[in-house]
Amino acid sequence: MSEVNYEFRKRHWEYHKPNRRNMARKALKNEIMLDSEWKIGCPDLKDSIAFIAARDFQDYLFKSMGLSLTLTCEDGDKVIWINVCKRVKKGFVLEIEENHIKVRAAEDKMTFRGTIHLEDMMNLEEAPVLPLGKFVRKPLYDVKTVHSGTGLDYYPDEELLGLLHAGYTQIDLFLQGIDRNNIGYCDFNEIIERADRFGITTVFHNYIRTYVHPDDPGAQEVFDKVYGEICRRYPKIASIGLCGECLEFPSKDPNTTGKPYRESVVDGIPDTRPSPGWYPCEDYPAYIQCIERAVHKCNPDIGVGFSTYNWGYAPLELRKKFLENYPKNVGLSVCYEIFSQRKLEGLHTPVMDYTMSADEPGYYFTSECEEAHKHGIRLSGNVNTAGIAWDFGCVPLVPAPEKILKRDLHLREAGKKWGIRNLYCTHHYGWWNSVAADLGKWTSWEDFEPDYDELLKKIAIRDYGKKAAPHILKAWQYFSDGMSYYVASNEDQYGPWRVGAAYPFIFQPNISRTMSDKAIQFPTAPHAHFGWKIVKTFYTPYENAEQTPGFLRYPAELRSLQKMLDLWNKGLAAAAKAVELADAAKKDEAKRLEALAHFIRNSVITVMNIKKWWQLNMAMQNCTTAEEAEAYLDKIEALAYEEIENAKDTIPVVEFDSRLGWEPSMEYVCDKWHLEWKIRQVTDGALREIAAYRKMLNLHKEN
Repeated sequence: MSEVNYEFRKRHWEYHKPNRRNMARKALKNEIMLDSEWKIGCPDLKDSIAFIAARDFQDYLFKSMGLSLTLTCEDGDKVIWINVCKRVKKGFVLEIEENHIKVRAAEDKMTFRGTIHLEDMMNLEEAPVLPLGKFVRKPLYDVKTVHSGTGLDYYPDEELLGLLHAGYTQIDLFLQGIDRNNIGYCDFNEIIERADRFGITTVFHNYIRTYVHPDDPGAQEVFDKVYGEICRRYPKIASIGLCGECLEFPSKDPNTTGKPYRESVVDGIPDTRPSPGWYPCEDYPAYIQCIERAVHKCNPDIGVGFSTYNWGYAPLELRKKFLENYPKNVGLSVCYEIFSQRKLEGLHTPVMDYTMSADEPGYYFTSECEEAHKHGIRLSGNVNTAGIAWDFGCVPLVPAPEKILKRDLHLREAGKKWGIRNLYCTHHYGWWNSVAADLGKWTSWEDFEPDYDELLKKIAIRDYGKKAAPHILKAWQYFSDGMSYYVASNEDQYGPWRVGAAYPFIFQPNISRTMSDKAIQFPTAPHAHFGWKIVKTFYTPYENAEQTPGFLRYPAELRSLQKMLDLWNKGLAAAAKAVELADAAKKDEAKRLEALAHFIRNSVITVMNIKKWWQLNMAMQNCTTAEEAEAYLDKIEALAYEEIENAKDTIPVVEFDSRLGWEPSMEYVCDKWHLEWKIRQVTDGALREIAAYRKMLNLHKEN
């Protein structure tokens, strides 16, 4: 069976999986099993969150466990009673007795978290079975923020309920203007109001620019007008999130250009100093303070946060100075892994953007958190715990649970050390209801942690079946180990990692009668938020002052990627074995893991081939004889044919799973159409040019 584009949304929104009950599972000693005599109750059958939670729990028991329970507004025997209790100061308490269950919550929205936790417990047992006793659950984090997993700023009720069941509690919207995101008109208040019905808060990712210096006459009035209007129009917004690249301003710091990066030129000569959006300018704290004043003048309940994503590369002393002057009533968001200093065979290969390959937090994260904590600055983590990053730009998940779990556990420690209370769990590439979401939920309680080995086993059995589970666990381990050899450079994450096997292979000698650039525009939907703008098609090293040059890195990176490929193939073989052994009702889920691993494996091949392609193209153009160049040309041509086969081999998996090859801000970039486009580009473009160049090499023989 194959899916049409966007059909994955149906699966994404199925937060209550049908027919999940294992009829062989019976209640053990110190357990109870719900039956049809039970009822679900809350004090008032009206549209409180508690009532929505009761109806949702009723739906879960019917769809997933085959139990049809009635709703009641009276407590009593065999009633699951859901209510707000003043004695509960935080989170919720579950009291499970033989003939009565209480879900007592500190506030209305926590009632929903409580019933979802009951679902989680039952799902792991694959039966309406619960342990007897009292269970106190206090959330470790105030909010866990995600973007939609089905489309940029796309939040139907199914998406909201799905993300809440996956453990996320706040949504992010891209604010380009009043009721406008980059795609066009967007009724933000309608989304905010619907999310609020389920106890989900909303934050704006701000793109509105105020190009004014805080010292300019009338500057505060400008900020008051812009941000005051935002606050007036959206009174229920929880906070406004800011970051450097979205807030370039005319800084007077001589270490910067003082201009937007697109305008940082003088007489056509680029100014190589950073733009104010990418540097901790000495006047940036004052600029942020102006925004904070404007927001809190209009509505003191709306939070303001700022991300230092763009200048984590800067020396600690410079970042310290920035934080010393930072407004204390503005939250600070710090990235977990970006700018982590790595070495590969003695070469400097720092992490350039979001990646799941990093186990421990980078120095930028730890030093920034430590310094901000000293100054009493409220901290958030930009952490990718939803299990997806720019590693493979158009997949729903990096299937490496051991990597994800290590990150979750490091963040628990960061919370104890520095008071991190908010997590930005995923950027605009969204989230997926997966093992990453499960691990995120079970690591997010204050005074409770499960046996994680046992948890992973139960998740594997729940999703794939008892016979398949050992092979799933083995596959997860291979994938986690393989990610340790991943390469996180800019040219790869903005190129072949981003679009997988659909990445074009452009022959580098410029055979042209029009003197055109060799880069081509990657085809993306016209309505895409970023689309082709974040895909660089002419592969070349993007050099960086903190990084060893590409020509030195690539041989070591290829050796590292070969290790990754070997491990990935072992994981893929284990996943294939799991498909054979999976329960009939769970075989599709096992096939989807195999398809995901297959897609990623082919992406690794593409990255390796494009590095070899660049090396061969460079070497060929530095030859001193036609014969020597022709030998290189043979190897380049062979790579072209290999990539055609790699693209063909990827088509069946993207037809099987329509989520593969798609990302919310780019839309589809590696579906069947794009893979066939790549085959045409290599066949009609690169191979024709290779043939022409071969003829050029032999022109002298015609004389």
